Amino acid sequence: MRVLIVGGSPEPCSPETLCAAASGCDAVVAVDRGLDALRAACLPCDLFCGDADSVSAEGAALVARAEGEGLASAPFDVERYNPHKDFTDLSLALRAVRERWGACAVRATCLTGGAPDHFLAALGRLTDWDGSVELFEDAFLGRVLRDGDRWAIEDATGCRFSFVPLSSEAEVSERGMRWELDRRRCSLLEDLGISNVIESDLAVIECHEGAVGAWVFRMA
Repeated sequence: MRVLIVGGSPEPCSPETLCAAASGCDAVVAVDRGLDALRAACLPCDLFCGDADSVSAEGAALVARAEGEGLASAPFDVERYNPHKDFTDLSLALRAVRERWGACAVRATCLTGGAPDHFLAALGRLTDWDGSVELFEDAFLGRVLRDGDRWAIEDATGCRFSFVPLSSEAEVSERGMRWELDRRRCSLLEDLGISNVIESDLAVIECHEGAVGAWVFRMA
């Protein structure tokens, strides 16, 4: 089971990237303004999660319609949250995903543009997720890797690659890159892994302990 979570970034990804992210997913979850990104890409939504404070008027009307109709005819399920809450919409959406589909694989997009505070908080929530986590944006592909996870990156020779530790300590190996590592220990938010270069048709990053965020940046 793989679930696509479309965040409410003020600068959403392109419809082309969103369609690529949706490919192979079994369910699609819109987090507030993420519903507008799905509509722009002509993609269906299975579940709306949010307080509807950032979705467009047209999107809000769809949410209201879905709330008012029976389950058989509603365009999608709705989890509407009180705007005066202690958790972000993404945190509550992840809870909703877990309740419906368990600790499934998650693919996330529209989380990074224009709001670095929200992106850092989103990384924190995704780091706590039990299943695999993929990140799709216009400029990059990414993963959140935890104890024993590895990412085999194919056909990205010449692309810039970075990782950042997301736990107090992490142990990382890299192969097929200009600067390689062998079980190197690094600390939270250390910049050791910034701006490497992939030099092989098959490059690998492995997180032996802790957690890291890793990104392959698309070539222009």
